[in-house]
Amino acid sequence: MIRSKNIQYWCARALLLSTLIALLACNRPAGEEGTTTSVSSPATSEPGALILIVNGQTLRNDEFEVAFARTLSTGQTVTAKERAELKRAFLVQMIDRKLTLAEAKRIGLAVTPQEVDLALAEHRADYPEDEFNAAIKSRNLTMDQWRVELQEKLLMEKVLRYAVYDQVAPTAAEQRAYYTEHRDDFNRPAQVRARQIVVAEKEVGQRVLGLLRQGEPFAAVAKTYSLSPDAEQGGDLGYFAAGEMPPEFDQVVFKLQPGRLSELIKTEYGYHVFLVDDKRPAQQLTFEDVRDEIYTTLKMQKEEAAYHQWLQGLRAAAQIEVNWDQL
Repeated sequence: MIRSKNIQYWCARALLLSTLIALLACNRPAGEEGTTTSVSSPATSEPGALILIVNGQTLRNDEFEVAFARTLSTGQTVTAKERAELKRAFLVQMIDRKLTLAEAKRIGLAVTPQEVDLALAEHRADYPEDEFNAAIKSRNLTMDQWRVELQEKLLMEKVLRYAVYDQVAPTAAEQRAYYTEHRDDFNRPAQVRARQIVVAEKEVGQRVLGLLRQGEPFAAVAKTYSLSPDAEQGGDLGYFAAGEMPPEFDQVVFKLQPGRLSELIKTEYGYHVFLVDDKRPAQQLTFEDVRDEIYTTLKMQKEEAAYHQWLQGLRAAAQIEVNWDQL
């Protein structure tokens, strides 16, 4: 199924950043250009010991421990080996964070208070007020400290967009070539667009089915009765091919004609009523059909390469000293 360009784009970008952080954590050899690793310190960490210097900016062990503790969920337990691996990965993230923020300052980028306020409002909108405050408190942060974190996050996003992401884009020729080389990937199977209403009890399902057969709008009934998250969209499941939904769904919806209601269907999720809105036959998608999808794929690939090169350049030019034994 063809996905929204924006959804695919941002999901790909989030995956890219997390993957690169992991790679950097695994591929940092001792003596790498721009990095000096001390091996003379004792094997056990000492509170207050110097753990990191990045272009003159220092980080001590106790400061690192406080920051690291905030990355763990409340009550989360890890083995000693897992903890050591997580610490090394987090220290690499801190190095990259310092380098990125320093580059933003060098370029002259900044985040305004209005931008922070807007982002804060968006975060708050995802939580009830008490849950939002509890989430901040669970990380042992004050609101002012969390606001600083948010400001730095926005600044990092801004410098990456300015210095990396906005500098690369696939050409029309590259997009066309990708389509030619991956033509088989764009064979779309037969699809159906269906809606559902899910209830917990058979008696409620029978009442719902009765309302629908009397002519009540499916979307309105779904919003009133359905327990499924798609109830807010009138039960709309979108287009899907056979095998993408539970087998019980396929056995019903692919046999129904558009505009027809199913009987009451029992599954492990409850009692369902389905309505088929539309059907699409199998077809070979044209280049124009998938242009946006191809653009997103190639854009992400170019961003990955550009980001890796950009970050490696920052690290090579920096003076970085890491005391790994103090982790």
